[in-house]
Amino acid sequence: MVNATTAPVVKTAWSLLSSAPLVCYVILVLLGILGNTMVICVVGEYIGKQKGARSSDMILVNMAFSNLMVSVVRNLLLVLTDLGVEMLPSKSWCQVLMGIWVWLRCANVWSTFFVSVFHFHTLRRVSPPVVSLAGIRGPPRSLMMGFGLLWTLSLIYSIPAFVFSTKGGKNATETLMLVTSTTRPLLNCLWDFPSIHSGLAFATTSMIIHEIIPIILMSVTNLGSLVILYTHRTNHPLTHKKTQTPAGNRVPAERRAAKVILALIILFVVSWGASVISVNYFNYNGGPSSANLLVLARFSNSGFIALSPFILAVGHRRLRAVIKSVFKCKCT
Repeated sequence: MVNATTAPVVKTAWSLLSSAPLVCYVILVLLGILGNTMVICVVGEYIGKQKGARSSDMILVNMAFSNLMVSVVRNLLLVLTDLGVEMLPSKSWCQVLMGIWVWLRCANVWSTFFVSVFHFHTLRRVSPPVVSLAGIRGPPRSLMMGFGLLWTLSLIYSIPAFVFSTKGGKNATETLMLVTSTTRPLLNCLWDFPSIHSGLAFATTSMIIHEIIPIILMSVTNLGSLVILYTHRTNHPLTHKKTQTPAGNRVPAERRAAKVILALIILFVVSWGASVISVNYFNYNGGPSSANLLVLARFSNSGFIALSPFILAVGHRRLRAVIKSVFKCKCT
């Protein structure tokens, strides 16, 4: 049964994480909010000033927006409840909140995949470099349609959360969890499936569609990007040094972008994978290590959101310039 009222394992485990670990989690959440807000403002302002906005910048803003929404609507609420703020929504509000959490989390996963697949698609068009790059940018309309499809499909997937969730008691604890929603009873909102079998069926489907498949696709597309760059470097070793064509000048930039995206995907796979393993160990095993693993899942869920803006800043020229200017102002 989902709405169990025995042995609040998750709350006990997290209550052990007072002081230093809780401070670390608060810092992670704040970094996620501030960092992704910076990405949206800096890159978004640059998009607004340019007549022909680059699709890559729009995709970065979309990913940062999904990160920010997860941080504000979900992780910030976790921090507030840990700090003792008591919020007890009704059953209807629990259904709305649970649906929003699942929607945003799913959109966050596929927005990250969008970054990887777009770069792979760009490299396939750019390579070989003898082709002129004039006018290769796809129309923004097609990109906006892609964003709309991403958010719409994620919303459709979250419909069960609007239906199969309810309000739990103060001592309620979950016996079934999903990475895409919450790793403990947040605001006492719980999954409430008709039976444990239907709940496990939905959890398994969720794990495959929104946890395993995205990780595999991200790994494959990013590996494909690295293979394209390596092949180009092998076949055209002097292109990036002597060729003054737009394609030749673009190759080093694409290589830097590939490294940044690789770092993003590695961070995502590590953080998301740790969360998947922890939550599904709880769902299918429920052994004595569940409590500590669920604590690990909470940090993993926030780790990618908090650190991804800094990885982007390493590879994005405008973000680096803004950060350097901020530090110079503080130093002077």
